[in-house]
Amino acid sequence: MGYSFANVKTALPGPKAKALLEKRQTYVPKGVSNGIPTFIDHASGALLTDVDGNTFIDFAGAIGTINVGHCNPDVVAALHDQIDKYIHPGFNVMMYDSYIELAERLSKLAPGDHDKQAIFFNSGAEAVENAVKIARKYTKRQGVVVFSRGYHGRTLMTMTMTSKVRPYKFEFGPFAPEVYKAPYPYEYRRPEGMSQEAYDDYVLNEFKTFLVGDVAPETIAAVVMEPVQGEGGFIVPSKKFVQGVAQLCKEHGIVFVADEIQTGFCRTGKYFAIEHFDVVPDLITVSKSMAAGVPISGVIGRKEIMNVANPGELGGTYSGCPLGCRSGLAVLETIEKHGLNERGAAIGQKVMERFHQFKEKFDVVGDVRGLGAMCAIEFVKDRTTKEPNKEIVSAIIQEANSRGLILLSAGLFSNVIRVLMPLVITDEQLEEGLTILEESIVAQTASLQPK
Repeated sequence: MGYSFANVKTALPGPKAKALLEKRQTYVPKGVSNGIPTFIDHASGALLTDVDGNTFIDFAGAIGTINVGHCNPDVVAALHDQIDKYIHPGFNVMMYDSYIELAERLSKLAPGDHDKQAIFFNSGAEAVENAVKIARKYTKRQGVVVFSRGYHGRTLMTMTMTSKVRPYKFEFGPFAPEVYKAPYPYEYRRPEGMSQEAYDDYVLNEFKTFLVGDVAPETIAAVVMEPVQGEGGFIVPSKKFVQGVAQLCKEHGIVFVADEIQTGFCRTGKYFAIEHFDVVPDLITVSKSMAAGVPISGVIGRKEIMNVANPGELGGTYSGCPLGCRSGLAVLETIEKHGLNERGAAIGQKVMERFHQFKEKFDVVGDVRGLGAMCAIEFVKDRTTKEPNKEIVSAIIQEANSRGLILLSAGLFSNVIRVLMPLVITDEQLEEGLTILEESIVAQTASLQPK
């Protein structure tokens, strides 16, 4: 196929990967899913090379974890330096300065001019679960409101908060109590003939009705919202909706939590996606690209809310480990040094230009959308009925893999392709990846002639 960066020389899986796959099937439960049937050997920037020497352009970024690139040199240097000194004394046994420095940096970066604090954990789900704990402690209330199509994790609490039944919730109940799901706008699927403004008013009124018919606002501790829904299909709400929900939270003394685990650290062209909506949240949850692949997460928020828990009520053995803190600091330095917020915006513009071309060329493309470099294509069987087309998405992803491009699906019906390429990707790599994606759509829609 003659690509400059992508180079798939074997069938997938190749011989070495096939041998490893057999061991994987023997010793690792099938409950852990895998997108592509091969195993990594090494990676750099936006390129992955597997054990059989096949090289792929990465449009998945470990599900949005590698915004600063695979094996970022600053991160690697920071990790080596940390390992030579100490690995993990446990912050609740003997403290270390990198935890304090990262908390300071993030508190100053988070929107709002109020006093803020930050606390660290291990995973995104843990951050969300602890944000709920903090909000409940502060408000002395129990209720938690999330939104339809939202995704917040796979622990008991966050699985309850997540919308998609399969594969995240099916047969894993009973679920945590006092969790309620509110409507969330979906511009592509708004009622025919309804204007954008009317639709915003309608969904906001539905939210107000929800606070009367489903749960009393004075019993709600927190409203947790993804500023852009991730697993739900990269659904971007209107500024009016986000501001309306935030205002209702303020009126009723509810803690407004922005779940920035996938949207944070330049993905949308800003440190935090909530900044696009001119809303200052009470709490922000972060993880994924926070530390370039080292497990760490956090909650950042108003000092009067964060500081209400007593010693020992929050934390964990590995929470805020030194490796994660040092990596997180290196990530922030990389962002500033390379202007990755600006780069995220520029990548998003290039991607959306191509995605709009795809929409013009292929009837199977129902919608394209995004915010910054958080972009997606929704595939349908028919543009009039908008029936989701999960099958074509699966076929396109497999086709792209065979050509050397890593992709991810998303959406309640798995009919969306989302892109989360590292923001250090070169223009040439980006263009080649988009070309492979277009060729994969062509290959799998041969019966559909371009317009």
